[in-house]
Amino acid sequence: MWSRYMTRRIRATSLFALLLAGCAATGPLPEDELKNYRERLITRSDGDLTVSTSVLSDDESEAVYGVPLAEKGIQPVWIEVKNHDEIAYWLLSPGLDPNFFPASEAADAFAGESRKDNRKLTKRFEQLAFKNPVPPGGMVSGFVLSNHDEGVKMVQVDLVASGHLKSFSTISTVPGFYADYKERSAFTQERYTAEEVINYTSDESFRAALEALPCCVTNKNGTRNGDPLNLVVVGGLEDAFPALIRRGWHPTEATYAGSVSKMINSVLSGERYRYSPVSPLYLFDRPQDLALQKARDNIHQRNHLRLWMSPMQYHGKPVWVGQISRDIGTRLTIHSPYLTTHKIDPDVDAALAALVEDMAYSQNLSKIGMVKGVGAASIDEPRENLTTDPYYTNGLRGVLVFDRKPTAVANIEFLPWEGAEGGFLKESMQRTPQ
Repeated sequence: MWSRYMTRRIRATSLFALLLAGCAATGPLPEDELKNYRERLITRSDGDLTVSTSVLSDDESEAVYGVPLAEKGIQPVWIEVKNHDEIAYWLLSPGLDPNFFPASEAADAFAGESRKDNRKLTKRFEQLAFKNPVPPGGMVSGFVLSNHDEGVKMVQVDLVASGHLKSFSTISTVPGFYADYKERSAFTQERYTAEEVINYTSDESFRAALEALPCCVTNKNGTRNGDPLNLVVVGGLEDAFPALIRRGWHPTEATYAGSVSKMINSVLSGERYRYSPVSPLYLFDRPQDLALQKARDNIHQRNHLRLWMSPMQYHGKPVWVGQISRDIGTRLTIHSPYLTTHKIDPDVDAALAALVEDMAYSQNLSKIGMVKGVGAASIDEPRENLTTDPYYTNGLRGVLVFDRKPTAVANIEFLPWEGAEGGFLKESMQRTPQ
């Protein structure tokens, strides 16, 4: 016991010494310290502004800051802004993370007994921070300290000037995380040739195309129907997915030994696993392109959705076809290779309605509509998904149209389709017919 205690003390003392050594540097960072994450820069441009971002791994952040930021739940995001405009812009850090860490607060989390060393630490953190404004014709770079995300992070950069707002969104993959999507294929129209993509500019033609979609997801062979396709998302990296991330939705991890182990541990411990994998379901002869979830404090309960990019556009925006439901528990089953599965809330309309309401608060939801989908199924005569969970529904699928321009809740447009008369998504909010 004494030996173990002394070993811990020695390690702690050694770490403290390293921290102090790291705090001593206050000059510009060596280029080799920037090399790894700068090689992963994702760049977006809009008019006279160009933004580049990268999210640091735990090891990279410790190398740059000299302290183990991840242990305090802190994750640095590198942001570089080039401004070729004639006006100055300001970065709004809460757009990236409403609960971001100011440099001084983050430094204080690693403060020791020495005031001198604490001042050096604070100076280093301040030196590394992104500093407003971005002057006309200038370039500013630095870090914003966000809450820690494991592996995948949506980076939202909002830049404001008098009468101007520029928003940039990227999805960054942090080394060590295996997402269940490939960014290149998930967020581009490269799955389809230009000839295959149809751009709908007529609301009625678009409605007819959505109603002609299959009713449900299927198994891999396409021989059995599963959960209803009850969701359509119109938008992409610039509007829809930033809205989802801001409202607490997270990408899911791929199914591999590491994620399965974490999932089992979460089931046994009851702890939260924000990125827990979802099983593959099939549409367009392939598994989902992207899955997102909004988890409660344990792995048993979560809202989750699967999305497939379709060969459709709506006024030039990508169209995703999806399925959303709410997990309310776990159970044993022979219908899963892992012999366990989540149990869904049979009222799948409630999960859809919750998403609609959630997105209304995102400020990026511009239009809502409902079209015919799987068809109605009552509580007394429910359908079953692929793992034999029953579900009932009014049979409609929700259509959510997103836009980069902020839209207040009161200004959301309701497309004159199913259930538009009589108030706020009457058909989606009413109880399923008995």
